[in-house]
Amino acid sequence: MTLRRPFDRVVLITLDGLGIGALPDAAAYGDAGAATLQHVLAACSGLSLPNLAAMGLWEIPGLASHAAQADIRGVFGRLQERAAGKDSTAGHWELAGVVLTEPLPTFPHGFPAEIIDAFREATGYEPLGNVPASGTEVLRLLGEEHCRTGRPIVYTSVDSVFQVAAHEEVMSLAELYRICRIARSLLDPWRIGRVIARPFLGTSSDTFSRTPRRHDFSLAPTAPSLLDHLCDAGLDVVGVGKISDLFAGRGITRAISTRGNEHGQEETLRALEGLSSGLVFTNLIDFDMLYGHRQDPSGFGACLERFDAWLPCLQACLGARDLLLITADHGCDPVGPGTDHTREYVPLLAWHPQMGRGISLGTRASMADVAATVADNFRLPIPAGESFLSLLG
Repeated sequence: MTLRRPFDRVVLITLDGLGIGALPDAAAYGDAGAATLQHVLAACSGLSLPNLAAMGLWEIPGLASHAAQADIRGVFGRLQERAAGKDSTAGHWELAGVVLTEPLPTFPHGFPAEIIDAFREATGYEPLGNVPASGTEVLRLLGEEHCRTGRPIVYTSVDSVFQVAAHEEVMSLAELYRICRIARSLLDPWRIGRVIARPFLGTSSDTFSRTPRRHDFSLAPTAPSLLDHLCDAGLDVVGVGKISDLFAGRGITRAISTRGNEHGQEETLRALEGLSSGLVFTNLIDFDMLYGHRQDPSGFGACLERFDAWLPCLQACLGARDLLLITADHGCDPVGPGTDHTREYVPLLAWHPQMGRGISLGTRASMADVAATVADNFRLPIPAGESFLSLLG
C-alpha cells in the first residue's frame, strides 16, 4: 500500500541574501564576521518581525539572544552551505539538491582576452569595461560613454557572472537579451554560472539606475535536481522570480518573472490559486539587490518588516495539506567591507496550519536538506541531503 503524502502543495520562499552568521570557512572567502541579519538588527532600532518570530526565527542558533517568543508555532533551524561558493546559483541549486563540489570560476581581474575576443566576434560589439565592479559603480564610471558610443558594458563581480549593461533607449531589450544569449553559449565551456542582462535608464551618471527588466541566462544544473524529479512525476513546479533563470528553465512547468518583492508576493498567491499539487518556488530579490549590495541596512530591515506583514496573507491561503518553507541562498551583509555576497548560514523556517509547538532542527549539514524533505514528501528520489519531514508533524 502506498503511503499518502503528508502535503499536496509546498511553498518554498528564498529571501535572497538573508544570511544569519558567518560559516566556519567564511574567512577563506574574505567574510570573517559576516552576519547579515544580526547587523541589520543592530542598525534598525525597534525592528519588528512578529510573524517570523512566531515561526521561530529568534530561536535559531546564533539568533536566540535577540527577542524571545513565548508561543512558537513552527519548525526552525539554520542551514550550512556545503557547496563551494556563495552566490545565488550555488545556493539555489543546493536547496534543490544539486551540490557543487567545485566552485564556479570567478574573474577578479576581468575576463581573459580569449573570452572578450569571442564575445566581440560573435556579437559584433566592442565591449566597454571588462572590470570587476558593483552595478552602481560601473554605471557611474561607464554609463555616459556607453550612451555616446552604444558599446555594451561588460563587467563581473566576486560571483561567477558575466554581466552586460545597456541603456534601454540606446540598445533595445531584445538586442541586449540576444547578445546575452550568445554570450551564454560561448561561456558554457568555461562553466561561468550566469550571464546577466542589466538594462538601465537615466540621463547622466548621477541618475542612471537599473530597471526591473534584468534577465539571467544560467548554466544548466550539473545533475538532476528536485525540480526535475517533481516534473518527471507529473507534478507542477511554478518558479516565481528568477527561479527559472537560475535553473536554465529545467524542471519548471510555469515560470513567472517579477519586478520585485511585492510583485513576487502577489504572484506567489496567484500561483497557489491554480495549483492542486506540486511546488511554488519563489525568490524575493529585493533584500539582496536593493539593500545588501547597496549597503543599506535600514532599507534591508524595512524590507523584512514588509515581508513579515505580508506573511499572514500567505498563511491564510494555505490549508491543512500545504507546507510553507522559508530560507535564503547566501548572505549579503550590508555593513561588511564590500558590496558582494557573504558566506553565511541561512535560516530555515517551516510551518503548516496544523502545526503544534515549535521544534528546533538545530544546524543542518546542508541546504540540500530542503530538497530531501520535499522529495520525501512526494515519495520521490532524494537527490542529496537529509529529510526532516518526520519532524513537521
